[in-house]
Amino acid sequence: MIGCLLLLVTVSLTAGVPVARRLNRAAWPEREPVLGLWVWQCLVATALLSCLTGLLLGMAAVFRTVRDSLFESAPPGVLAAYELAAVPAWATGLTLLLAAGAVWTTAVLAGRFWAIRRTRAVTRDRLRRRAPDLPGGLPTASGPLLVLEDEYPDAWWLPGSPSQLVVTTGAIQRLTDRQLDAVLTHERGHAGARHDWLLHLSAAFASGFPRIPLFTHFCERTHQLVELAADDTAARRCGHVTTALALIELNQHRGVLSCASSRGELGDRVDRLLAPPPRLRRRDRVFIATAAALTPSLPLLITLAPGIDALDWSATGGQGT
Repeated sequence: MIGCLLLLVTVSLTAGVPVARRLNRAAWPEREPVLGLWVWQCLVATALLSCLTGLLLGMAAVFRTVRDSLFESAPPGVLAAYELAAVPAWATGLTLLLAAGAVWTTAVLAGRFWAIRRTRAVTRDRLRRRAPDLPGGLPTASGPLLVLEDEYPDAWWLPGSPSQLVVTTGAIQRLTDRQLDAVLTHERGHAGARHDWLLHLSAAFASGFPRIPLFTHFCERTHQLVELAADDTAARRCGHVTTALALIELNQHRGVLSCASSRGELGDRVDRLLAPPPRLRRRDRVFIATAAALTPSLPLLITLAPGIDALDWSATGGQGT
C-alpha cells in the first residue's frame, strides 16, 4: 500500500497549497494565457488521476473480487509486488473516502451538465424572439450570427448545436467595422478553443470542492485567462489598439468592469493590449508545455512501478546485474 501513500502525497502537492497557490501567484500565465490554461488543466488531471488510481489500488486491497479482476492476467509475482494481501486498518477508510469523492464528483459534473443542457434551449429560443427581421441577404436568426434589438452594445458567443455569435444593434451602431470585427474575432476565439467547457468544468469543481485550493484557483484563473487568450486572438487579426478601443466602446456603460463573461478588470485588459507584455522564449514555452504534459503520467508511474519492477525481476531470473 506504499503506492496509495505516494498517490496521496501527489494529490496533496497538486491540489493543496504548494503547487496551486504558487501557480496562482505566477505572472507568466498572463503573458502566455493559452499555455497557462494548459498547465492548469494538466495539474487538475494529475490530481484526478491520482485519486482514481488510489481508489483502484484501495479497492483491490479491500475487495478480493476487484483484486482478482485486475490481476487475473498478470504474470506471477506482480500481485505479490503490490503487497495487497495484508490490508492495514486505514486502507478501508481511505478507500471509502476516495469512493465517496468519486461519487460526489460524478454527481457534481452530471448536475452541472444537465443544468447547462436544460437552459441552453430556453435561452436560445428567448434570444431568437428578440431578433428583429433583417433585410434580405443579411444573416437570419438561424444563421451563425444572431442580431438582437438592444440599445446597449454587447456581443457574446452562444454555445450549442449549432453555436452562434450574438451581437446587439447597439454594438453595430457604436462600433466601427474594424472594431466590430475585433469583437466578433474575440468571441470566435472562445468558440474555437471551446472555452465554454473549460469554464463549466472549472466552475463545477470549484463549487463541488470549495475548500480545495487547486479547484478554487483553477476556476478563478480560467475566467481570467480565457478572456486574455481571446483578446490575443482578436489582436493578432485586427491589431492591439483596435481591439482595445473595441473593448472600451463595448463596455463604457458598465463602468470599470469588463463584459459579463469576464471577472477581471477592463482596465487591466486594455492596458495589456496597449502595452503587450513580452512573450516567453520559445524554449521556455516548450519546456513548460512538455513538463505539464508529463505531470499526469506521475500517478500512472507510481501505480505501475511495482508491477514493472516485478516483471523486470522475473525476466532476469531474480539475479542482479
